Amino acid sequence: MKHTYTVAGMTCNGCRTSVESKLNAIDGVTKASVDLETAEAVIEMNRHIALKEIQKTLPEKYAISEKKASNVFNTASTQVEAEKSELKQLFPLFLIFGYIIVASVLLNSNPWDTTGFMLDFMGLFYIVFSFFKLLDLKGFPESFKMYDPLAKAIPAYGWVYPFIELGLGVMFLMRIEILFALIITLVVLGITTIGVTKTLLDKKSIQCACLGTALKLPMTKATFIENSIMIVMAVIMLLSS
Repeated sequence: MKHTYTVAGMTCNGCRTSVESKLNAIDGVTKASVDLETAEAVIEMNRHIALKEIQKTLPEKYAISEKKASNVFNTASTQVEAEKSELKQLFPLFLIFGYIIVASVLLNSNPWDTTGFMLDFMGLFYIVFSFFKLLDLKGFPESFKMYDPLAKAIPAYGWVYPFIELGLGVMFLMRIEILFALIITLVVLGITTIGVTKTLLDKKSIQCACLGTALKLPMTKATFIENSIMIVMAVIMLLSS
């Protein structure tokens, strides 16, 4: 018997390996393979194993459920539910963006300074996002290299990336070497955006590492948009300098 399950809670290759080894250790399982990108587990068994029994073998952070076959009659409602769930997951990201925008507006409202607004927005963006990445510096590189081409080719880049963001944030907020910071922004976010775009086009279901691993965010168009906003701001300031 072969069954396909959906596994929630995996954020890195270490998680995949752990889940796979736990599943293979279950009595009655002849072979279990786990795919991190699709968040699926295919289990071959020589006896019926209840879902509760499988769940008990996994740590609490992982939730396993049977993958249901699609039904043409409820596809529309399923898509609506998925969109609502996705928006709910992205709420922390939108909330953080809201706070950054409000803070940047207040800092440059009297008198209004458009350039100052963009510099403060970019500085606060980098500072806040680097903070979340540094909360789990061990787990972030594994998630990041799932879609960033440079982090995949050079693993050490994933470890350095949060500090690059922190440095850029300080440079924008303190108005230090702005031209250099803008160029680095285009290079760094440009590379990441290429990886994000490829992931979206391939329709892969993986976790976005923009807020580290502290918050579970799906890789979506919102990730592409957030990078694009920063890139557009950097281009505008480079052209006006």
